Amino acid sequence: MEGSIGRYGKMTYRRCGKTGLMLPLISLGLWHNFGGSADAEEMRKTVYCAFDNGITHFDLANNYGPPPGSAEENFGTIMKDFPYRDEIIISTKAGYEMWDGPYGDFGSRKHLLASLDQSLKRMGLSYVDIFYHHRPDPETDLEESMLALDTAVRQGKALYAGISNYGADQARCAIEILRELKTPVVVNQCEYSMLFREIEADGTLEASEGGRIGFVAYSPLAQGLLTGKYAKGIPSDSRMAGDSIFLKKEDITEKTQDRLSRLGAVAARRGQSMAQMALAWALRDERVTSLIVGVRNAGQMEGNVKAVDNLKFDAEELSLIDEICPIN
Repeated sequence: MEGSIGRYGKMTYRRCGKTGLMLPLISLGLWHNFGGSADAEEMRKTVYCAFDNGITHFDLANNYGPPPGSAEENFGTIMKDFPYRDEIIISTKAGYEMWDGPYGDFGSRKHLLASLDQSLKRMGLSYVDIFYHHRPDPETDLEESMLALDTAVRQGKALYAGISNYGADQARCAIEILRELKTPVVVNQCEYSMLFREIEADGTLEASEGGRIGFVAYSPLAQGLLTGKYAKGIPSDSRMAGDSIFLKKEDITEKTQDRLSRLGAVAARRGQSMAQMALAWALRDERVTSLIVGVRNAGQMEGNVKAVDNLKFDAEELSLIDEICPIN
């Protein structure tokens, strides 16, 4: 790995609202490509490549894999020989189904705190930097879930609390509870891309800004649709050609392909790949602190990092993108 001066000169960092935490514009997500069947050496190369490009935030969850838990186990193996723990941010989450029975899901105190203990064991860590509630629980009082995050921080098992998939009103309430508890809440993480712009319509960004916390976007490449690989069909080696539960072949409609083709033309005019333009576009609003990007290998990581070299859009480009991808 290169010296720290070279590494940190390659990346731009944004502060999470008014908190003390800064995150890189691009973060590495370990959702799909760090599971049980992934190549161990490729995973290690990808993590080290990310770090050598100034990416200091590694995003996980208890159920990432497949199978659930395997991404944390694989990341933990890499961390055993990683000498820069104090230079990185490791986040994990709980709130989606992880184990059988009534305590393996959602937002009870039992689930959240038991899950965090399991995550720390899998990764071989004494603490994570951010512990998220992964999604709101409609059957559990919000205060219970937030008190569990508070407990995790006070026990020293997490430095910061986070919320994920919380809409505007839910986020405001959660932030208020945590602020009253004097718990350092730093970020809300939700889906956001050119093809999914709901947070612009429902006030979620404003809720984070009003709560003086950061906003982290996941799926900024819309599960791969915005990489350009699907503009002319479904490649045989793509996730969609396999057994993905998130990307379906029926998603590639004639209308979608037309949108992707038009976006590709805008990206070409900017001298970027479609993926680089999509990432740059999501970062055009400085309220977006960081983007969670999943990659299969170090080469894809290198390509995505180049998005930060050109974040400027002129009025014509933004207007054309709005026409192609209107707010939901």
